[in-house]
Amino acid sequence: MEAPTICTYSPKQKKLAYEDRAKFYADPDFNDIPVEELISKAYAKERNKLISMEKAARFYPPGDIGSGETIYMTVADKEGNMVSLIQSNYRGMGSGMTPTDLGFVLQNRGGELFSLEKGHLNVFEPEKRPFHTIIPAFITKDGKPYISFGLMGGGMQPQGHVQIVVNLIDFGMNLQEAGDAPRIQHVMSSEPTGYQMKDGGWINLETGIDYEVIRELMERGGHRVKYDLGGYGAIRPFFGTKKTGGYIMARQNREKMGRQPDLTVFSQISRSKNSFDKADDKV
Repeated sequence: MEAPTICTYSPKQKKLAYEDRAKFYADPDFNDIPVEELISKAYAKERNKLISMEKAARFYPPGDIGSGETIYMTVADKEGNMVSLIQSNYRGMGSGMTPTDLGFVLQNRGGELFSLEKGHLNVFEPEKRPFHTIIPAFITKDGKPYISFGLMGGGMQPQGHVQIVVNLIDFGMNLQEAGDAPRIQHVMSSEPTGYQMKDGGWINLETGIDYEVIRELMERGGHRVKYDLGGYGAIRPFFGTKKTGGYIMARQNREKMGRQPDLTVFSQISRSKNSFDKADDKV
């Protein structure tokens, strides 16, 4: 590597490393520091993807390790039965309590997602379930399972669900197109925990949205527009019915599209003539 390249690359690597230092450098006797992940080659390779050789970055996000552990999965069998499931610990390892013989950790939203305002519907009370954003989803048709899908990402979940359904129904996309389409995320709305939006929040736009659209949002709509490397939700859909004898699965390839790597969408869709039937050889 020649000297000019080193001079360009080294400060950028330092910026990345110091973002992780700012987030994770703390007394390990009081914190669960993900040391093995931080020093792994796989993590370094993933972080290096943020570096551009053409220009210097003004901002890098810290690594997202152990900030919350949520998985989504969907499965289906030959009889047409489908399961749409989310398991989420919330913060870190959740409550740290594992039900005997069941093999999963209970979540810990009760310590954070209640309101402490007297009279609020979500105020903390004994035996009360806390607010949460866990939304495994189904679309049914004629009273039968049609599409099993879901995504992860807190307040992005209902936004992502709506965008997928709009892409499928209103825009006539097939399953793969609906998952690949760039997404929109609004943040900083009022919350059931008591937070009140006062400045309108802002919109994060994923790579692929036309510049003229962004410009109109900013000038005519009065929106604050930002970009985010992740947080747009990982979607998994399953598509098929017992009648067709099969399923269609779409895999999002967001990394190759220059976006944050993302999970798959699984959908179960009928092959009868309707607005969903654009699932073709692209899936």
